[in-house]
Amino acid sequence: MKQQTTHQEQLNFLKKIEGQVRGIQKMIEEKRYCVDIITQIHSVVGALYRVENEVFKKHIDGCVVHALKGKSEQEKQKKINEVVELISRFRKTV
Repeated sequence: MKQQTTHQEQLNFLKKIEGQVRGIQKMIEEKRYCVDIITQIHSVVGALYRVENEVFKKHIDGCVVHALKGKSEQEKQKKINEVVELISRFRKTV
């Protein structure tokens, strides 16, 4: 049976990020100081990276480990390729 990975705990963080984005919108509407807006944007980006890292860890700990413990060599290789592709994609965006 396939182990289900849950990301429920990340929803609270995403809701906080959503609030931060609304705050940035308000700052822009109020024509606040650019440096303050940029600081808040940086904070949101950092928070999104933290959520991304947690989802990625869950994927490794759950889906990937499950596949590697399984009998299917094809499924093992598929998960390895998937992780390599994700890491490669992350490097290109940084």
